[in-house]
Amino acid sequence: MLELIKKLVDLQGSPVLYAEPCTAESLQRNWLIKNSQWRAEQGSFIGSNPGNHPGMIVSRADYPGDVFLDFQARTVPPSTHDINWMWNGSWDETSNQRGPAYVAGLEGWWVGKVGFERSPDYRLNVATQLFPFEPGRWYRIQSGSIGGHVFVVVDGRLVLEVTDPDPLDGARYAKVGFEAYASTIQLRAIQIRRPSWQPIERAYPAE
Repeated sequence: MLELIKKLVDLQGSPVLYAEPCTAESLQRNWLIKNSQWRAEQGSFIGSNPGNHPGMIVSRADYPGDVFLDFQARTVPPSTHDINWMWNGSWDETSNQRGPAYVAGLEGWWVGKVGFERSPDYRLNVATQLFPFEPGRWYRIQSGSIGGHVFVVVDGRLVLEVTDPDPLDGARYAKVGFEAYASTIQLRAIQIRRPSWQPIERAYPAE
């Protein structure tokens, strides 16, 4: 169970919306490739993008409302940074870049931060350098939002949460995706889930 501020989330008990294996067939059927190179290899997706811009796979299907991504990821040596993902998102075909979306990442923001941002205006940003990232190591990541309450869990540990006072419209922006930003990353065991949660209240006992 994940305890957020005033919310208790059952990550393992949350309904699964997507859980297909990482094969060449599923990559072609379920994902659109944007500004990068992606391939399937030994039960995983590998994405490479040398440029300083989002290089993504974006879901063909829509996943509206509250969702979270549950997946394993690592950087592929010699790559050392930027495992990024989005939800409640979109891709702007006119500008050929990410549109409105929630975006989170490990070892990003140029100086090795775990963080979150809201595109395309990037006026909402949260980041910290406190996560001890190791290049090439596999991490299990569970990350998404509930009514704009964003969370990032890595290997069972909550490393970031933030509340958006003006949440994105999850019915209008409903794509999910994964991003390499001047990096090469590898993904496996990808699931998209609908968070199962309940409100909780806490109070301090008298000291």
